Amino acid sequence: MSTQTTQTLGVTSPLSLALPKPQDVKLTKELVECLERYDMFDTKEGHEHRLLVLGKLNELVRRWIYQISIEKGKTENEAKEVGGNIFTFGSYRLGVHGKGADIDTLLVAPRHVDRSDFFSSFIEVLLKEKGVSNVRPIPDAFVPVIKLEFESIEMDLLFARLAQTIYPKCVRSLNGCRVTDAILSLVPNQESFRYALRAIKLWAKNRGIYSNVLGYLGGVSWAILVARTSQLYPNAVASTIVQKFFFVFERWDWRTPVLLKKMDEDVLGLNHPVWDPRINPSDASHLMPIITPAYPQQNSTFNVTVSTRSIMIKEFKRGLEVCEDIVAGRKGWDDLFELLAFFTLYKHYIVICAKASSAEQLKKWSGLVESKIRILVSKLEINGSIELAHVHPESFGAIPSDSMEHLRRWFIGLEFKKSDGEVLNLTLTYEIQMFTNAVMNSGPMMSSSELMEGTYVEVKHVKRKELPNYLPSTVLPSVKKRKSQLNVSASKINDNIGDVQIKGELDDETSVKIDPMACKRLGSQLEEESSAKRLKQQDSGSGESQSDSLQCKLLQNEDSEGSANNGFTRTGFSESGSVEHVVSNDSFVMPPPDADEGGINNEQPCLSPGKQGQDSAAAIVISQSLDSNSLPDGKQSTESSQINSLCTSASSQQSLCLELGKDLLAARKPEQEASQDRESRVSDVDGKEKRKPGQKLAELTDTSKLTPVAPVKKTLIQLNLKST
Repeated sequence: MSTQTTQTLGVTSPLSLALPKPQDVKLTKELVECLERYDMFDTKEGHEHRLLVLGKLNELVRRWIYQISIEKGKTENEAKEVGGNIFTFGSYRLGVHGKGADIDTLLVAPRHVDRSDFFSSFIEVLLKEKGVSNVRPIPDAFVPVIKLEFESIEMDLLFARLAQTIYPKCVRSLNGCRVTDAILSLVPNQESFRYALRAIKLWAKNRGIYSNVLGYLGGVSWAILVARTSQLYPNAVASTIVQKFFFVFERWDWRTPVLLKKMDEDVLGLNHPVWDPRINPSDASHLMPIITPAYPQQNSTFNVTVSTRSIMIKEFKRGLEVCEDIVAGRKGWDDLFELLAFFTLYKHYIVICAKASSAEQLKKWSGLVESKIRILVSKLEINGSIELAHVHPESFGAIPSDSMEHLRRWFIGLEFKKSDGEVLNLTLTYEIQMFTNAVMNSGPMMSSSELMEGTYVEVKHVKRKELPNYLPSTVLPSVKKRKSQLNVSASKINDNIGDVQIKGELDDETSVKIDPMACKRLGSQLEEESSAKRLKQQDSGSGESQSDSLQCKLLQNEDSEGSANNGFTRTGFSESGSVEHVVSNDSFVMPPPDADEGGINNEQPCLSPGKQGQDSAAAIVISQSLDSNSLPDGKQSTESSQINSLCTSASSQQSLCLELGKDLLAARKPEQEASQDRESRVSDVDGKEKRKPGQKLAELTDTSKLTPVAPVKKTLIQLNLKST
C-alpha cells in the first residue's frame, strides 16, 4: 500500500497529496505494458552489456591518464595515484534508457591533463582500441564532445579536469552529471517518476517535439517538467503524473520559469553566469524558460521559438484530452503515442537539403546545417504573411531518384495567414539569406578546411503533392500523384439521401453542392437514431450514452488522403464526445480538395455555408457534449487557479520575471524594425514580379545552389499564394 509523502519539494507546496486509487494503479499497469510494447525498456542482457562496455571504457581512460602523466614528468607512483574516472548522466543515469539508446559519459581528469590531450592523444588511443568505431571529435561545439561507438553502443564522451580554475567548457561538461543527480534528488518517488518520464519521452518523440537543436525540448527539459509535476503530486502513480503533466503545462504561464528548487547563491564566488533576466537582458527574450537545478543555473530551452512553443502547447492540449478519454475508458495509451502525420498537415513545405561528397563529411556538414535551421524558422516567423513555421525534427537521407548519395533533408511546414481570397506575393530572400549566412559564418565552417569543398545546401519550396520526390516511400505511403474523378449517384452514397448528386472532377474551380433538404432529413434521421441508441443503452445499464459520437460518411473517396475525415464527420462532430447536428435553410458547399492531390486540408472544415458565411445565422447547431476538462465539485477550476497562483508564487519568490513581458517586447523591437526595413527594401522587387495568368497555388522560383565556400548570391524566392 502506498505511503503518503509529507515532505515538500520544489519552490511551492503540492497541489494534491491524494493517494492513488485502484483505477490509477490499474492505468499505471496498462501504461507500463504499453511502454514495453514500444521497447522503452532495456533487456537484462542489454543492461549487462552496457555495464561491461562502461567498465572497458573506464579502464581505457585510466591507462591513458597513466601514460599522459608519465609523459608530463610524473613518477610511476604519482601516475598511478592521480586518478581519473568515467561518470554517466542523461537518460542512462536517470534510469529511463531503452533499447539502442546511447550513453552520455563524462571523463574527469586530473589538473595536469588538459583538453588538447583529450582531443589528440586520447583519440589515438580510441582508434587503436578493438571494438571502438566511428570516432568523431567535435572540439568546437558549445559543449565539446567525442562521439563514438563502443561494441555497437553509441556514446557521447565529454571532458572536464579538476583544477583551481574551472573553465566554462569544463563547467558545462560537469553540469550534465550534476543536473541529473539533482533531478533524482528532487523527486518524491523515483519509480513513478521514471515510468512517467519514459511515457513523456515516447509521446514527445512520436509527436515530433523532441529535439533541442531544432527548437523543441531535449531530454533534460522533459525530465525537469516531469519532475516538477511529481513535486506537485508527490503521492501520485505514473499514470496520474502523466495526466497531470498535461494538465499543468497546458495551463502554465510561460512568463514564469519552471524551477525545481530555489536559485542557488554563488557562495564560493565563482562568478559563473546564471539565468537571470534582471542582469542578462537576453534572458528576458527566452520564450519557455526551464531552469536546470544545479549551479550555475541555465535555461535548458534556449532554442525555443514562437512556432515551436505554440506547437508544443497545442500538443499539451491534445495530450490532456486523450488522457481524460483514457481515464474515462474511451481510449487507450496507444492513442496518446499516435505518430504525428506531419506530411499531411500543410499544403506547402520548405525543404532544406545538405549535400556532401562523402559519408564522413556529411556527418559533420549535416550537423552544422541542422544547428542553424532554427535561425531560418525564427526569420520565417517574423514574416507578416506566415502564421506558423513547423519544422520536423527528423531528417531523411537520399532516395533512389537522387543523383547524389550523401545528403540529408529537413522539412518545414508553412501555414499562411488568411487573406480574404487575395493573392499573396511573398519574397523570402531575406530569410534564406540569413540562414545561409549563419551557416557560412559559423565557427566550424570558418575553421575547417574539410567543409570548404564538396559541401553545399539547397533551400526550396515544394507542394504537398511533390513530397514523394523528396521522401522515402515508407514515409509517405498514402501521398501519391493522383487526380480524383467523381461521378457518384445518390443510390451509391446513401439510400436515405435521395436528393444528393455529385458529379464532375474535383479541382480548384469545382465545388460539391449538397441539397439542403437532404441535410435536414439526414439531421432528423441521425437525431432519431441517436435517441433510440441512448434509450437502448440505458435499458441495458450502459453508461456510454454521453460519449456517443454520431458520424455520417456522406462521401468517402478512397483515393483521398484522410478519407475517414470526409463528409459530415468534418463538420462540428467532436472527437471528444460531442454530438452536433447541422440543419440549415441554405445550401452547403464542400470546399474542393487540393487542386492536384484530391486531399482535404485538415485545418479546413469540409462543410461551410454556401454563401461564404453571409447567411451563417440560418444554421442551427444542436450540441450535446461533456466539457472535456470538467471535474466533479469544481475541482477543475480550483486546480487551474492553483496553477495560476503557483506560477505567480514561483515568479515572486525568485523576483526574476516581474518585467519579463516588457523586456521581451524591448528585446524584439530591433528585430521587428529590421523586418519592416526588409519589407521596404524588397518592395521594389515585389512590384516587378507580377503573378502570371493562371497561377493558383504557391510557387517558388528555384533557388541557386548555396555553397558556403563562396559569397552567396542574392537568392529570390517568390511565393504566390491563393488563400483558401
